[in-house]
Amino acid sequence: MFMWQETGVSEEKLKFINDWLKGEFNFAMLCKRYQISRPTGYGLIKRYQAEGVAALQERSRAPHTIPHKTPESVEMELLKLKHRYPHWGPSMIRDFLLKEKIEGLWPAASTIGELYKRHGLVKPRKFRKKTPVHSEPLKHCEAPNQVWSADFKGQFLLKNGKYCYPLTMTDNYSRYLILCEGLMSPNCNDSMKCYEKAFREYGLPDAIRTDNGQPFAGLAVGGLTRLSIWLLKLGIMPERISPGCPQQNGRHERMHRTLKEAVVFPKQKTLAEQQKLFDEFKVEFNTQRPHQALKANRPAEIHKRSTRELPDKLSEVIYPDSFLVRKVKTNGEIKFAGKRYFLSELLHGEAIGLEPIDEERAMIYFSKLKLGIIDSRLKKIIRP
Repeated sequence: MFMWQETGVSEEKLKFINDWLKGEFNFAMLCKRYQISRPTGYGLIKRYQAEGVAALQERSRAPHTIPHKTPESVEMELLKLKHRYPHWGPSMIRDFLLKEKIEGLWPAASTIGELYKRHGLVKPRKFRKKTPVHSEPLKHCEAPNQVWSADFKGQFLLKNGKYCYPLTMTDNYSRYLILCEGLMSPNCNDSMKCYEKAFREYGLPDAIRTDNGQPFAGLAVGGLTRLSIWLLKLGIMPERISPGCPQQNGRHERMHRTLKEAVVFPKQKTLAEQQKLFDEFKVEFNTQRPHQALKANRPAEIHKRSTRELPDKLSEVIYPDSFLVRKVKTNGEIKFAGKRYFLSELLHGEAIGLEPIDEERAMIYFSKLKLGIIDSRLKKIIRP
């Protein structure tokens, strides 16, 4: 075992060689005196005879060759791709290279990550407490166009001093980014125009999940707004997450984080310039960026256009024959069991379905949405 004294390794080696040259000790005793093995002693003498005193200096223990070192050409390609997609992580970049079948022996994601760290291309992440996954609202999402999600990404000021409100929409199953539109305000009219644009291009979904803010939900019975009434007449169920539970729309929120990292900053001067970045992000997100949740596939490879088309004209809502049908008056009222009850002025002219529970009560529907129970005994509508 190598046991050089702490007086200095090089100094001890020099003393060993001097004593060996003097010949005062036999070799076994000499090695015992310096507490080293005989193979170590023979190796030191051999080096001294070949190189002289220089052989006694400490040498690096690093290997002369690294057979598994990433080739320089591969490192250059990895760095080039990172500069092209700075917000992509090592796993995503590796999946991209494998998916594109670009020639090269691509290292593991951990090795790619270390390469980016050495070049200062990785920002340390802040620790975040993770919210447990809430899977129940998504359990019925088993194919494209069953559930879409929509939301406004937080507004921000452009360089011209005006606000930009990005309205986004995704398909929950394929993660396909259907809409990413910068608006000047989150009003109902502009939002409906964006929805219509999406429906004409991608067809109609079965449901759209949103939070409880305007223009998606309001204070009227059933949380109805002009937007949600229009959706219901198109046969689209408006789903709303529980207040204060953004994790119920977690897939969409994750996309928002990627959007913020990619294009929200630096801010552009005008809305048109900002929209150009949104359009570029949409193409990248759908057709280039591999998604681990999709087994490294891109959303465009999974998503399919809906077979349900946007009609040219809205038709009146049809109810089962067992329902009582009432038209909502201009003042928002309907009549039941000889009494008038206020629903919402937003529904004026619309057909409401009443499913009888007994002679004095009925469940109120607008399309497939339950609005509450009308009770003639209590003379009021009980909201769900």
